[in-house]
Amino acid sequence: MSEQQPAPRAAGPVAIVIVDDHAMFRRGVRAELESAGRGLVKVLAEAADVDEAVAAVSTHHPDVVLLDVHLPGGGGAEVMRRVAASGASPDTRYLALSVSDAAEDVIGTIRGGARGYVTKTITGPELVQAIGRVAEGDAVFSPRLAGFVLDAFSGSIAVAAVDEDLDRLTEREREVMRLIARGYAYKEVAKELFISIKTVETHMSSVLRKLQLSSRHELTRWASDRRLL
Repeated sequence: MSEQQPAPRAAGPVAIVIVDDHAMFRRGVRAELESAGRGLVKVLAEAADVDEAVAAVSTHHPDVVLLDVHLPGGGGAEVMRRVAASGASPDTRYLALSVSDAAEDVIGTIRGGARGYVTKTITGPELVQAIGRVAEGDAVFSPRLAGFVLDAFSGSIAVAAVDEDLDRLTEREREVMRLIARGYAYKEVAKELFISIKTVETHMSSVLRKLQLSSRHELTRWASDRRLL
């Protein structure tokens, strides 16, 4: 039996819900969309965690949900699972908008039901365009991420989510780990993730301890070996 497809979207602005656990980032996205997507995008609601996101989608029935991958309460995949299980908003489509471009996050989110995945380096006009395409049923990926999806579903790479070492880390520790492994300074990581430098240092210490590594250089090699960069 073929999967039921969402009904065609009515004409007018694309109605969206923004889901991210950082209030400052949500405000920034809303302002950017209101500027770049005037008349094309309408923000119905915002949510900061899984419970709020499920309630917002169920209440507002948006065309598209801008969904962060890592959220308190279970993550973006849990939002899609719970909304689908409730049957509350069957025509809603999901576009992941995340700081992470790791293969396991991209693949896991697409398997969870998202129609696209873009990173937070995307510009306002590009995001408006991506939202519009997802609303019309297209699949949208940042260029590098499309390769992950093709490789994973062709079976040519193993998804790092099954890696026992990686599973020891919390979602926030994974975010810090990837940025540090790519050469970001602590100050840059703090700015990117909207946390303090002290918090970055704490997470980094925990990452090194859990992975039994002694330096950021070893961490970079570890992450490279697992195709996390």
